[in-house]
Amino acid sequence: MDRTLFEKIWQHHLVEKLDDGAALIYIDRVFLHERTGSIALKSLAADQRPVVSPEHVFCTMDHIVDTLVGRGDNTQVPSGKNFILATREACIDAKIKLFDVTDPQQGIVHVVSPELGIVQPGATLVCPDSHTCSQGALGALAWGIGSSEAEHALATKTLRVSKPKTMKVNFNGELGFGVSAKDMILYLIAAYGAAGGAGYVIEFCGEAVTGLDIEARLTLCNMAVEFSAFTGLVAPDDKAIEYLKGREYAPKGALWTQAVTFWQSLFTDEHAQFDKVIDIDCAGIGPTITWGNSPQHACAVDASVPHIDKNATENQRKAMQRAYEYMGLSPGTPLKGLPIGAAFIGSCTNSRLSDLRLAAKVLTGRKVAPGVNAICVPGSTTVKRQAEAEGLDKIFIDAGFEWREAGCSMCFFAGGESFAYRQRVVTSTNRNFESRQGPETRSHLASPATVAACAIAGCIADVREYL
Repeated sequence: MDRTLFEKIWQHHLVEKLDDGAALIYIDRVFLHERTGSIALKSLAADQRPVVSPEHVFCTMDHIVDTLVGRGDNTQVPSGKNFILATREACIDAKIKLFDVTDPQQGIVHVVSPELGIVQPGATLVCPDSHTCSQGALGALAWGIGSSEAEHALATKTLRVSKPKTMKVNFNGELGFGVSAKDMILYLIAAYGAAGGAGYVIEFCGEAVTGLDIEARLTLCNMAVEFSAFTGLVAPDDKAIEYLKGREYAPKGALWTQAVTFWQSLFTDEHAQFDKVIDIDCAGIGPTITWGNSPQHACAVDASVPHIDKNATENQRKAMQRAYEYMGLSPGTPLKGLPIGAAFIGSCTNSRLSDLRLAAKVLTGRKVAPGVNAICVPGSTTVKRQAEAEGLDKIFIDAGFEWREAGCSMCFFAGGESFAYRQRVVTSTNRNFESRQGPETRSHLASPATVAACAIAGCIADVREYL
């Protein structure tokens, strides 16, 4: 019987079917961070339960840690230092690998894990963070969990999971000039709604997906959760294998050969059936930006704020009206040319080296518009180091951007900072919820290149005019 990629991974990790219809699934890797990791580890220790396989558990300082130059354990988050100290102590006690504040491999969990080869095709990986789905870009089954589930995974290497349905999203054709993976996923969410993927594991397919590099696939899968999906997947191909080769935690020698043979079996069989299929013609995707207070409120950057659909339900009408009011926009308002006060490049969605390279291409020889607060936060210390080796930091700084240490930062003012009251921000992050980046901050999601273009223009701009 032909099976999907998800079904192959699921069956490979199935320990037992449970009476309530759920299943007990074997967990290969657990990743923690300081915002929630110490809670799970301390709770285990209090119950005198050990971490059963500490060599398969990793932790990083990313959410609460400052990204300001010269940072240490002190942070602008109230009691933030306590979280950092507690996490460090708990990791030492549990004998698990910690990428500490000053570690040369520190960074955002979903950036660190792939770049070190911790996540691998066909593996199961969980983390108390909703954007763990990012790592499905390498053909792993990766999803976010709560702290209590983290405890269970740490103590037993298993989790109770209700089996999700399967969805295939085909991105057909080639991407147009200036169009990125961020534009693809925003287009999908806008077309089918923020709840369009609820209850599904999504496999991203099609010529456009195959054409993406691994870092772009990480962006695509990162926002599967904003589509309400259980997780996102891309079948591992030669690009994935080449990406992982030689990375610190990737298999070596004979184990590498064995692993590659297994990874090459991880694809959806020709006649496998999905519960739902969505086809998208990439010819219809341009540089995309959000206008409202949800990722589903997205449209082409050269379009106008949409009107309420005449067939909308009462709840949909209320949600749209709230979005207009919160964002200070009216239906029919052109987005291009809308003045902004800040620009942010960072987060687990778009802070990798390829993201910074493209943003730097836009910024080269240009200056941030007066009055725009522009910040760039690399996704990991490794990314920061690589970018500096290429001179990208100088391009950002010369243009007028702040160049920060690695971490989550202003994605949700995790480090205790925020943008100004009702400030309009163009941001490469994954959520534009109300007050996400500061008090009533008006956040517009976009690709890093679009963020850079907007910073230069001082308003929402079409990146194609700057490439």
